[in-house]
Amino acid sequence: MSTELTMPMLGEVMEEGLVTTWKVEEGQTVKRGQIVLEIETDKAVFEIDSPVSGVVTKILVPEGETVPINTPLAVIE
Repeated sequence: MSTELTMPMLGEVMEEGLVTTWKVEEGQTVKRGQIVLEIETDKAVFEIDSPVSGVVTKILVPEGETVPINTPLAVIE
C-alpha cells in the first residue's frame, strides 16, 4: 500500500512551502517519525517526518521548488 507525503499546512495563513532539503533518496527505507525533508515557509524552516514506515519509491517535488499545501511531495510504499 502506498502513502503520499503531502505539503502540510504549518501555520494558519500558510498557502505554500519551499522544499529546501530532502534527507532521504528514492529507494531508501524510512521509519515512521524519521525526518525526511525540510520545508521553509515565510516564518520558519520545519523538519517533516515520515507518516509511515516503508520505502521512498518516488520523490515528486525536487529541492528548491515551492508548492501549495496538500501537494504530493513523495510516495512511500
